[in-house]
Amino acid sequence: MIKLAIDLGSSVTKIFRIGSGIVLAEPSCVAVASGTNNVKAIGEEAKRLIGKTAEYTTIVSPVFEADIVNEKMAAVMLAYFLKKVGIGPSQAKRAEVIFAVPCGAQEELLDKYYRVAEECRLGNVRFAESPFLSAFGQNLILNETNPVFVIDIGGGSTDIAAFSLDGIIAGISLNIGGGNIDSHIIDKIAESFNLKIGLLTSEKIKTTIGSLYSNDNESMVVNGRDITTGRPRSVAVSSSDVYECMKVFADKIAEYAGLVLSKLPAEVSASVWHSGIYLSGGMGKLIGFDDYLYRKLQMDVNVADEPQMAVILGAGAAIGNDDLLETIRIDY
Repeated sequence: MIKLAIDLGSSVTKIFRIGSGIVLAEPSCVAVASGTNNVKAIGEEAKRLIGKTAEYTTIVSPVFEADIVNEKMAAVMLAYFLKKVGIGPSQAKRAEVIFAVPCGAQEELLDKYYRVAEECRLGNVRFAESPFLSAFGQNLILNETNPVFVIDIGGGSTDIAAFSLDGIIAGISLNIGGGNIDSHIIDKIAESFNLKIGLLTSEKIKTTIGSLYSNDNESMVVNGRDITTGRPRSVAVSSSDVYECMKVFADKIAEYAGLVLSKLPAEVSASVWHSGIYLSGGMGKLIGFDDYLYRKLQMDVNVADEPQMAVILGAGAAIGNDDLLETIRIDY
């Protein structure tokens, strides 16, 4: 029996296979001929084309803000990724699969996942909410009497939840993620430097010098197009130039985390305050984010060793443990 865990993320799709570990982590995007469904590139190759294509090529993101917005392209993309790791239609039929889904995923979204899985000929499909999987990916001890508080921030969505093995006590899924920072950085560079930059450049600024320490002064040279003259130009951008882009995002996460905490029963609140926040997702690596949340929420913040891989590692642990999977899976 082939056992797989799949995290179909807004930014990155990850696949875990029992016996092999994480076998794939590639951008969730597809390049198609404009006005058609003719695929030109998928994953890493498609991402490299962002901002560099002529008008006859369109970059499609099948998953947006944790929702499958283009089922056909999602199925094409996933089938390609499965084939890339050696799982064709015949092997897929024999696979047992767990999909990571957002906190509180509704039946409509699960239907979309199921149709995509069917299109890829995947066999036995189950679902589990990302906060649980993040906890397992961080090797947290979870039982009915030991609640934990997890914030998992991806490229297009954020899951915030307090839960025990008995279920989620309070939680929310937000349609904001690291991609929102990228958009704000594009606007900020245009406003401050009269320079138009692309999505890949803004993402590089975020991951290289983006910081939630207001006194950081790291800098990098950024290339773009002068908005006035239309000519190529370079500028030096510092951490302080994009600090507000980071702060607006972090404040929103802290605000909703506070709302979830305010809904907890007293005993649960005391328990999670003692253990602290467990932070995962790609944005867990943002410089100073853990300290910023600590100052805002007055709780210790524990960052996963590999924050961007916590959910898929937890999904891998779940698909390899029948008792655990039976406890956390969503009835569908």
